[in-house]
Amino acid sequence: MILSSKSIFRAWYYFRQGYSTYLTFILGYASTLVTVYYLAIRNVPPLLDAFPHFTEFGILATTVGVPLAVIVGWVHMKRSRLYSSEADIANEASPYNYKLPPGYAREASFPVMLSMLRLLRRLSEANGLMTDSEKIELDELDKKMVILVSGGYVGSPRRELSSLL
Repeated sequence: MILSSKSIFRAWYYFRQGYSTYLTFILGYASTLVTVYYLAIRNVPPLLDAFPHFTEFGILATTVGVPLAVIVGWVHMKRSRLYSSEADIANEASPYNYKLPPGYAREASFPVMLSMLRLLRRLSEANGLMTDSEKIELDELDKKMVILVSGGYVGSPRRELSSLL
Protein backbone atom coordinates (compact mmCIF):
# COMPACT_ATOMS: atom_id res chain seq x y z
CA MET A 1 0.00 0.00 0.00
CA ILE A 2 1.37 3.42 -0.99
CA LEU A 3 0.78 6.18 1.53
CA SER A 4 0.05 9.67 0.29
CA SER A 5 1.98 12.59 1.72
CA LYS A 6 -1.26 13.73 3.40
CA SER A 7 -1.55 10.36 5.17
CA ILE A 8 2.08 10.51 6.26
CA PHE A 9 1.68 14.02 7.69
CA ARG A 10 -1.53 13.02 9.46
CA ALA A 11 0.19 9.97 10.97
CA TRP A 12 3.12 12.17 12.05
CA TYR A 13 0.68 14.57 13.75
CA TYR A 14 -1.13 11.73 15.55
CA PHE A 15 2.20 10.26 16.64
CA ARG A 16 3.36 13.59 18.09
CA GLN A 17 0.07 14.12 19.90
CA GLY A 18 -0.04 10.63 21.39
CA TYR A 19 3.62 10.61 22.30
CA SER A 20 3.83 14.08 23.81
CA THR A 21 0.42 14.19 25.46
CA TYR A 22 0.22 10.69 26.87
CA LEU A 23 3.40 8.64 26.77
CA THR A 24 5.98 11.23 27.75
CA PHE A 25 3.61 12.86 30.21
CA ILE A 26 3.23 9.65 32.23
CA LEU A 27 6.91 8.74 31.94
CA GLY A 28 7.97 12.29 32.79
CA TYR A 29 5.75 12.43 35.85
CA ALA A 30 7.00 9.08 37.16
CA SER A 31 10.60 9.98 36.35
CA THR A 32 10.33 13.28 38.21
CA LEU A 33 8.90 11.62 41.31
CA VAL A 34 11.59 8.92 41.31
CA THR A 35 14.40 11.40 40.68
CA VAL A 36 13.29 13.83 43.37
CA TYR A 37 12.81 11.08 45.93
CA TYR A 38 15.96 9.09 45.33
CA LEU A 39 18.34 11.97 44.60
CA ALA A 40 16.98 14.68 46.90
CA ILE A 41 14.86 13.30 49.71
CA ARG A 42 17.00 10.23 50.48
CA ASN A 43 20.08 12.46 50.83
CA VAL A 44 18.49 14.93 53.26
CA PRO A 45 17.88 13.24 56.64
CA PRO A 46 15.02 15.54 57.81
CA LEU A 47 13.16 14.95 54.55
CA LEU A 48 13.81 11.21 54.77
CA ASP A 49 12.27 11.25 58.25
CA ALA A 50 9.16 12.91 56.78
CA PHE A 51 9.02 10.52 53.81
CA PRO A 52 10.59 7.19 54.79
CA HIS A 53 8.97 5.43 51.81
CA PHE A 54 8.61 6.41 48.17
CA THR A 55 4.87 5.60 48.22
CA GLU A 56 4.12 8.23 50.86
CA PHE A 57 6.09 10.83 48.91
CA GLY A 58 4.35 9.87 45.64
CA ILE A 59 0.88 10.15 47.19
CA LEU A 60 1.63 13.54 48.79
CA ALA A 61 3.31 14.88 45.66
CA THR A 62 0.30 13.81 43.59
CA THR A 63 -2.31 15.21 45.98
CA VAL A 64 -0.48 18.56 46.07
CA GLY A 65 0.89 18.56 42.52
CA VAL A 66 -2.32 17.81 40.61
CA PRO A 67 -4.39 20.66 42.10
CA LEU A 68 -1.40 22.99 41.78
CA ALA A 69 -1.01 22.04 38.11
CA VAL A 70 -4.73 22.62 37.55
CA ILE A 71 -4.47 26.09 39.08
CA VAL A 72 -1.39 26.95 37.03
CA GLY A 73 -3.13 25.67 33.89
CA TRP A 74 -6.23 27.73 34.66
CA VAL A 75 -4.11 30.85 35.19
CA HIS A 76 -2.31 30.14 31.92
CA MET A 77 -5.58 29.83 30.01
CA LYS A 78 -7.73 32.46 31.72
CA ARG A 79 -5.58 35.05 33.46
CA SER A 80 -2.35 35.41 31.51
CA ARG A 81 -1.58 36.74 28.06
CA LEU A 82 0.45 33.63 27.25
CA TYR A 83 -2.48 31.55 26.00
CA SER A 84 -3.89 34.39 23.93
CA SER A 85 -0.48 34.78 22.28
CA GLU A 86 -0.39 31.05 21.51
CA ALA A 87 -3.92 31.25 20.10
CA ASP A 88 -2.96 34.25 17.96
CA ILE A 89 -0.04 32.33 16.48
CA ALA A 90 -2.17 29.24 15.81
CA ASN A 91 -4.86 31.45 14.28
CA GLU A 92 -2.36 33.19 11.99
CA ALA A 93 -0.82 29.88 10.90
CA SER A 94 -4.14 28.18 10.15
CA PRO A 95 -4.88 27.89 6.42
CA TYR A 96 -8.60 27.77 7.23
CA ASN A 97 -8.59 31.45 8.13
CA TYR A 98 -7.98 32.19 4.45
CA LYS A 99 -10.16 29.48 2.90
CA LEU A 100 -13.33 27.62 3.80
CA PRO A 101 -13.03 24.36 5.69
CA PRO A 102 -14.51 21.36 3.92
CA GLY A 103 -18.04 20.43 4.89
CA TYR A 104 -21.17 22.46 5.45
CA ALA A 105 -19.44 25.86 5.20
CA ARG A 106 -18.26 25.23 1.64
CA GLU A 107 -21.18 23.05 0.54
CA ALA A 108 -24.13 24.90 2.05
CA SER A 109 -23.56 28.02 4.15
CA PHE A 110 -21.44 30.08 1.77
CA PRO A 111 -23.37 29.12 -1.38
CA VAL A 112 -26.54 30.32 0.39
CA MET A 113 -24.81 33.57 1.42
CA LEU A 114 -23.59 34.07 -2.15
CA SER A 115 -27.11 33.57 -3.50
CA MET A 116 -28.52 35.99 -0.93
CA LEU A 117 -25.83 38.57 -1.78
CA ARG A 118 -26.72 38.35 -5.45
CA LEU A 119 -30.45 38.51 -4.77
CA LEU A 120 -30.12 41.52 -2.47
CA ARG A 121 -27.93 43.23 -5.03
CA ARG A 122 -30.55 42.74 -7.76
CA LEU A 123 -33.30 44.03 -5.46
CA SER A 124 -31.24 47.04 -4.39
CA GLU A 125 -30.31 47.90 -7.98
CA ALA A 126 -33.92 47.51 -9.15
CA ASN A 127 -35.04 49.96 -6.47
CA GLY A 128 -32.17 52.37 -7.05
CA LEU A 129 -30.80 51.95 -3.54
CA MET A 130 -27.11 51.36 -4.37
CA THR A 131 -24.29 53.83 -4.85
CA ASP A 132 -21.40 53.18 -7.21
CA SER A 133 -19.03 52.49 -4.31
CA GLU A 134 -21.47 49.93 -2.87
CA LYS A 135 -21.63 48.19 -6.25
CA ILE A 136 -17.83 47.97 -6.36
CA GLU A 137 -17.77 46.66 -2.80
CA LEU A 138 -20.37 43.98 -3.58
CA ASP A 139 -18.47 42.97 -6.73
CA GLU A 140 -15.35 42.39 -4.62
CA LEU A 141 -17.31 40.40 -2.04
CA ASP A 142 -18.92 38.32 -4.77
CA LYS A 143 -15.52 37.50 -6.29
CA LYS A 144 -14.10 36.51 -2.90
CA MET A 145 -17.08 34.31 -2.08
CA VAL A 146 -16.83 32.55 -5.45
CA ILE A 147 -13.13 31.88 -4.75
CA LEU A 148 -13.93 30.53 -1.29
CA VAL A 149 -16.77 28.29 -2.46
CA SER A 150 -14.51 26.85 -5.17
CA GLY A 151 -11.87 25.95 -2.53
CA GLY A 152 -9.46 28.83 -3.06
CA TYR A 153 -7.77 31.26 -0.70
CA VAL A 154 -8.54 34.91 -0.03
CA GLY A 155 -6.09 37.22 1.64
CA SER A 156 -2.36 36.69 1.93
CA PRO A 157 -1.61 34.23 4.72
CA ARG A 158 2.09 33.77 3.93
CA ARG A 159 2.79 37.50 3.66
CA GLU A 160 1.03 38.21 6.95
CA LEU A 161 2.90 35.43 8.74
CA SER A 162 6.30 36.47 7.46
CA SER A 163 5.73 40.11 8.48
CA LEU A 164 5.07 39.02 12.08
CA LEU A 165 8.36 37.14 12.47
